[in-house]
Amino acid sequence: MQKQNQATTDPGLAAQSAPLIAIASVIVSMALIAIGNGLMFAYIPVRLGADGFDPTWAGLIVTGLSAGGLAGCILTGPLVKRVGHARAFMVLSALIALSNAAIGAGPIPLLWIAARALYGFAICGLFIVAQSWLNDALPNAIRGRVMAVFYVAYIAGLGVGYATLAVVDIHTAAASLIGITFTALSILPVGMTRLAQPPAPQAASVALRRAWRISPVGVAGMLAVGGLSMIVSGFAPIHATAKGYSQADVALLLSAMPVGTLILQIPLGWISDRTDRRYVLAGAAALAVVASVLAIVFDGGALMALVVIYLIWDGASESIYALSSAHAADRAAKDELLALSSSMLFAWSLAGFIVPGIVTALSAVFGTATFIYVGIVIASVFCLFVLWRVLAGRPTPAATSGSFAPMSAQTPLPVELAFAPDEPIRHAKD
Repeated sequence: MQKQNQATTDPGLAAQSAPLIAIASVIVSMALIAIGNGLMFAYIPVRLGADGFDPTWAGLIVTGLSAGGLAGCILTGPLVKRVGHARAFMVLSALIALSNAAIGAGPIPLLWIAARALYGFAICGLFIVAQSWLNDALPNAIRGRVMAVFYVAYIAGLGVGYATLAVVDIHTAAASLIGITFTALSILPVGMTRLAQPPAPQAASVALRRAWRISPVGVAGMLAVGGLSMIVSGFAPIHATAKGYSQADVALLLSAMPVGTLILQIPLGWISDRTDRRYVLAGAAALAVVASVLAIVFDGGALMALVVIYLIWDGASESIYALSSAHAADRAAKDELLALSSSMLFAWSLAGFIVPGIVTALSAVFGTATFIYVGIVIASVFCLFVLWRVLAGRPTPAATSGSFAPMSAQTPLPVELAFAPDEPIRHAKD
């Protein structure tokens, strides 16, 4: 009885005693959702291309998704405050199912733009709910490892969803039905979980100037990867379809891309924990530039060469997200973490909305390969900016920096929760 009372009054001890199966319910739910999400990402541009629609429509759909995501970043907090994490999760999952159902009505571009905007709103909100729920349940000692499992599970789910396109008849509603099925299945683990719900989230204001003062490189990294992530994942299948690659080819290309995230992040993160993270960030950006140049050189060529190139390009771009997050956290004082988290997410979302819109407009004039050139510009500018900051600022000592944790730009940072580490982090000028 004494131990039970102590666990009730001590939040840290209660978090440690949270059943692993209850924690796993959130992770499993997001992995199931990822399968349907990956399939819909691959299916939409292929279906539009097969039905003879101009690629501009597919670009507008990507832009609509990004706009919905930006709204989700702003409105999810009030939703969670009103109904709690579990109900918010179910509501947002239901919106994804509705979005998939609208896609199943057939290729009606205006309807699909609205449907994907609804999806963008819901998926961004789901990540905020899931990550903040896990962060509240986990003690600092294991939070990094469990969140790494969360990211890997979602990325793996996306890969499975991408690959599923190869066996789907795109001229039927099969893809939409599969997406709805996995979304419905994802509600079951959360609906039956015994994991305690966190308290209502704190209000988190967006303060980009303050975040920039804390870490210019961190904010710039979020702006860069917000654009890179959306154009690589959103426009690669559009371009591949326009170039005449088959449905199975597009499925293979997309399913290979998440592998790059898993392969590159671990070694880059290990190196960044032992040196100035800015050198590693510059290296990741330079690698993204090289990969995108190679994507132009081999454009329309052998599929396997493109698979390797896009694997590296996507992995390098996604690594910028995790490295920027870790770098900014190294430079934030304990009381700055909350505002920093919300501001970083806003920067990521803003770029994820603006850049696809620019690419869509330019693609109407210069063709679907435009996204590759825009990616070169973004990665090059960010690389040069980081190198300039290396000369202008001092590094954070390794002893005072946090530990790197794998992340994906497909899984945005939670707005309202930025949990402090066990030890306060020293503030250092970037």
